[in-house]
Amino acid sequence: MKIRKQVLAGVIGIYATIFAVASCSSDEDVLSFGWLEEGEQFSGGNTTVYDVSANAFGNAAPNLQGDRDLQFVTGNSFFNRNWITAPASTAELDGLGPLFIARSCSSCHFKDGRGNAPMPGEEPVALLFRLSVPGKTATGAPQPDPHYGGQLGTHAVLGMQPEATVQITYEETGGQYADGQSFSLRKPAYMFENLNYGAMAANAEVSPRVAQHMVGLGLLEAISEATLESYADPDDQNNDGISGKINRVWNVITNQDDIGRFGWKASQPNVRQQIAAAFVEDIGITSSMFPHEGYMPGQGGEKFPSGGSPELEESILDRMSVYAAGLAVPRRRDWDTPEVLRGKQLFNEANCTSCHVAKTVTGTHPDFPEFSNQTIYPYTDLLLHDMGEGLADHRPDFLADGQEWRTPPLWGIGLIETVNGHTNFLHDGRARNLEEAILWHGGEAEQAKQTFVQMKATDREALIKFLRSL
Repeated sequence: MKIRKQVLAGVIGIYATIFAVASCSSDEDVLSFGWLEEGEQFSGGNTTVYDVSANAFGNAAPNLQGDRDLQFVTGNSFFNRNWITAPASTAELDGLGPLFIARSCSSCHFKDGRGNAPMPGEEPVALLFRLSVPGKTATGAPQPDPHYGGQLGTHAVLGMQPEATVQITYEETGGQYADGQSFSLRKPAYMFENLNYGAMAANAEVSPRVAQHMVGLGLLEAISEATLESYADPDDQNNDGISGKINRVWNVITNQDDIGRFGWKASQPNVRQQIAAAFVEDIGITSSMFPHEGYMPGQGGEKFPSGGSPELEESILDRMSVYAAGLAVPRRRDWDTPEVLRGKQLFNEANCTSCHVAKTVTGTHPDFPEFSNQTIYPYTDLLLHDMGEGLADHRPDFLADGQEWRTPPLWGIGLIETVNGHTNFLHDGRARNLEEAILWHGGEAEQAKQTFVQMKATDREALIKFLRSL
């Protein structure tokens, strides 16, 4: 840390001298430089790595202790391997389905990155559909559709029919910035065809969800409950128009409510449960945490052989938990340039940081001391916020209502194109770039969006460049 401080002090001194003596420096450059913060380039604290390649999201945190490097490597191998139908000679990797979305974790989280929304006519790969009907289960979870359960299974093992196929179309709508420059947004629509197990419920609630990039999960898990509660203001008592709230979800290990942190609506409390839930919902693999298959009564799934009881060995879940928690956060690029600092200033002045909280200090992680007491820059409060009717899925999830979404962390978003070859954002991938993602904001973020709309083109470009530096 001393070396980092010394280097940063040198950088600050050089820039201060340049800005003081260079006649070509603008007043805005000098003012923007005041937004430079010591250490902000190390987004993940001591877990930060510098990697701008296509593998930027796949690095182990450099401060992993003991044999966790080995566990990380073996966890990575299971993350990328395809699961197969039972029975098979490779017993530890069988049990696929009978209904599933993907055969491996990396099918959706390619290179530990972000999934892409399909184009019209394409089959969804990293885009899934959560299903429910009004009401809650005994644990407060959404009530599953009586014919299709809690998630649509678009693939099935040999001899069983998938639940449905999906067709996607987009509707374009135009708009204008205050300076007259036009923009266009696309809104997706979904049609479910070949419903093989009857009609969905007339009051079915459908929520599309694209796979998120996975860096820094262990650090987010280490943020203390007290810190998250300090961010929450469900009744907007400070009258700033922002009323973030904590989602309370079911922890299957403790059998009690817990703070939700992961998923688009913060519906999972920890990394291990997030992984186990994805295994049973997305791949059809049971575990000690979720011992029951996801098919519904009457679909005939019971006639297919199981890969064990449970199918996922505990040792594999252990190693995959280390892997997912231990993925390093990429270091920022161009974090100290005048245009990026100007964009940071504009981001703050637009009040974007009311939800995308830039800086926090983690608490004590009970299992990973590597993630404890780290100063990090995730740009999230992990809270639920009303994002307006434009982004609403009209599907509640524990305490989240149909217009609320968890604030997604922004660290790493500037590398999505490098890693995954696209720039699609938001929960369903509708935004084709960061600019469109901002323009879809509504509800509590409506004022921030309007501030962006009123900006001159050079300021909009600076704000986007700041986001790309994260």
